[in-house]
Amino acid sequence: MNKELIEALNALEKEKEISKEKLLSAIETSLLTACKNHFGKADNFKVTINRETGDFKVIAEKEVVDDVTDDAAQISLADAKMINAKYDIGDTVNVEVKSKDFGRIAIQVAKNVILQTIREEERNVLFDQYSSKEKDVVTGVVQRYVGKNVIINLGKVDATLNESEMVKGESFKPNDRVKVYVLEVKNGNKGPKILVSRTHPELVKRLFEAEVAEVRDGTVEIKNVAREAGSRTKIAVWSSNPDVDPVGACVGMNGARVNAVVNELRGEKIDIINWSDNPALLIENALSPAKVISVMADPDEKTASVIVPDYQLSLAIGKEGQNARLAARLTGYKIDIKSETQAIEAGELPEDYMDQMNNMEEDEEGYVGEYETDAEDADAQYDNTEDDVEEFEFVETEE
Repeated sequence: MNKELIEALNALEKEKEISKEKLLSAIETSLLTACKNHFGKADNFKVTINRETGDFKVIAEKEVVDDVTDDAAQISLADAKMINAKYDIGDTVNVEVKSKDFGRIAIQVAKNVILQTIREEERNVLFDQYSSKEKDVVTGVVQRYVGKNVIINLGKVDATLNESEMVKGESFKPNDRVKVYVLEVKNGNKGPKILVSRTHPELVKRLFEAEVAEVRDGTVEIKNVAREAGSRTKIAVWSSNPDVDPVGACVGMNGARVNAVVNELRGEKIDIINWSDNPALLIENALSPAKVISVMADPDEKTASVIVPDYQLSLAIGKEGQNARLAARLTGYKIDIKSETQAIEAGELPEDYMDQMNNMEEDEEGYVGEYETDAEDADAQYDNTEDDVEEFEFVETEE
């Protein structure tokens, strides 16, 4: 071994990111393995490698005896005195073993040990690199379909996008660049096994983190995400800075930020709403774009009763119930939506309610067609709830 070996190890360390020290340790181990295969034992052998020059020595510690019965562990007195005249019976002599003394099979075994160590270290390095990306978004290049699954190259390794994690109707072509959410990274025999997703709600959250500086620095927090992949997503956002509008920050100038996320999700609709600690306000916001007359929420039972104008009922429920379903997931409440007429029939609104609404001026605050919840009023009603009655949060149009 010489300086060329050290240069080769330095190149391996740079290219494969495998520690040179681990490679040198592997060479030492391989030489000990060669000793064991050639001499039948390696307990009394030591290997040292100069980390700068690459020079190595294999030393066998041998006991000085009159009659040698084990060449690997013993040396005759005459041979010991040829090394140094001071040696006597019972002394230990360090004898250098030349690598040329190893048999062909022993050398091949040593070579295999080195190669196996390099492969294992390469797998470990890749696993460490990609395990740190677990629960994050990465960009990959589509390679091919395997059955109905897609293989995506992430740079040094391939990831698998299973059919169950693909958006319905979404298709890919070779060399397409696509962002995916890393679900899981396992250390397999042939390297890291990586599973990715295009349907996970966290994908939307991570995409907004990449696009919105206020989300990255923590000024704006994405409180929750409810998603039906490929169709619609609702996200609730909150700002720790009262001067920063969380919805506006996520939408961006002329919708640039949200449109970037929509484009990455290939046209998936995204509703961004304000988060509120008041469940009634949160539920009202979550049902956007539908207008709401009133919300009565029970925080203990996690249920809510919502009344909307007759003409807003279908919008509040959404196509095939999607809007109401996503609002329920986003808020964690089971939401029962009724129209004005249904609420009057159920006794939840006074019978003359419609007449009162019809008599109101269109520009009067609280008009049902232009209804907007007064947050301070709603919070006050929430805070003033009496302890001796069932606790409800109530938001209602001012009359």
